[in-house]
Amino acid sequence: MNWKIITWYVGVALLLVSALMTVSGIIAFVTPGDESRFPLLISAFLTGTLGLFPLIFVRRGRYRINFREGNSIVVGAWLLGCLFGMLPYLFYGGEFSPINALFESVSGFTTTGASILEDIEALPRGLQFWRISTAWVGGVGIVTLFSMLTVKGDKGTLSEAEISSVARESFAAGDKRESFANRMLVTYVALTIVSFLALRLTGMEWFDAATNAMSACSTCGFCTRNTSIAFYANPAAEVILTVTMLAAGIHFGLIFLIFLKGRPRYFWRSETLKVFLALVGMATLIVTADLMASGGYDSLGAALRDASFQVASISTTTGFATQDTTLWPPLSMAILILCSLFCGCSGSTSGGIKIDRAILAAKGIHRKVVRTTNPHRVKLVRVDGRICSEEQIGDAYSYIFCYLFLLVLFAAVNIALGEDFITGVTASVACIGNVGPGFGDVGSMSNFAHFPAILKATGLIEMLIGRLEIFPILYLFQSVRA
Repeated sequence: MNWKIITWYVGVALLLVSALMTVSGIIAFVTPGDESRFPLLISAFLTGTLGLFPLIFVRRGRYRINFREGNSIVVGAWLLGCLFGMLPYLFYGGEFSPINALFESVSGFTTTGASILEDIEALPRGLQFWRISTAWVGGVGIVTLFSMLTVKGDKGTLSEAEISSVARESFAAGDKRESFANRMLVTYVALTIVSFLALRLTGMEWFDAATNAMSACSTCGFCTRNTSIAFYANPAAEVILTVTMLAAGIHFGLIFLIFLKGRPRYFWRSETLKVFLALVGMATLIVTADLMASGGYDSLGAALRDASFQVASISTTTGFATQDTTLWPPLSMAILILCSLFCGCSGSTSGGIKIDRAILAAKGIHRKVVRTTNPHRVKLVRVDGRICSEEQIGDAYSYIFCYLFLLVLFAAVNIALGEDFITGVTASVACIGNVGPGFGDVGSMSNFAHFPAILKATGLIEMLIGRLEIFPILYLFQSVRA
């Protein structure tokens, strides 16, 4: 591999991180009494200086990167982005010990939304914006964003290395003028702006509207308030955020075609979208009925309001909260755990296994049963009208197996190191799925502050593995060995 070209691209990624730190520092400077201005600007200087060195001493030229190099760039950019992203927290101090600062940085960039902060509202505005901006750039993907902004010839290879193959399935119906990465970025920015304007119309203050819109579109769930969205007690804002979260959990290529290209017919052609929305609707109805049956709600409207918001939040791995779901009945908690496993669609900012893979695996199992009982019958697997190959079906099986294996492994580590069963298992589900909240001591109104340092370390490793969708890490190990 050409390590010089790898360091060149990783340097560009660090410059992007430095630019975000600078923007956050400017916000801190214009906010009276903000104590995060110097931590942010010093961090921006250090990150930018290191990112600039490869660009000065390494000439990229006309060299075309291959997949192994692209994968190394992606993993390297994510690791160093998270590592340097902890600097503003470290320099600020307070609750941010080294492991806490790294945990918060990784949680933001991976859009997990898990936190170690006991008092989020005590953070100065500049640092709060930095915290949310890590989630926003992490949602679209560090490498995808900088390749769209700065790199011309190699953006296809880079986005292929960062975006899973199942996510790159195109809805363009022969229109190849725009790559999926381009569509994702345009849709992402447009969705953020629309959400921000809509939240402003509900009366939300501009800073809260901007940060909540960024957090919802990235499906992170970081909020500037200790009690998350429950703080606002604003039904209109909850409806807007519910719609935003669901939109962010849908394949961005499909949203691009339906709303930005004016092709609504693709809504009805997408089997994945219809299954996703049907499952969200079914989960909402079951949770609503369970909440009413438990006697915790006097009004059907109130139960439906909380159920729809929490189901949308968890099924898109956002993690916003309007209620403490650890107090909900067991059936409702079980439904939310299932939602946090399969989550949204590929090609979105959602984490988890993804509905696409679940559909593909289920159809592959069905074909296996049909072929076994009727060997002479030809049974093809189709998803969204496309015939899926044996390799694609095998990829879905492999990913789901690895995902569940790692989930159980890290859950066992949590339990072995002192966490109770519910907390240990759901913390693992929340970290590898980039969901944020679980149940037990890591519920929707709690956080990971009480975790010992070793479990915070394993948790942030799990977050990175989940965000990179497992295989890029394995590819990197194989590339280094080769």
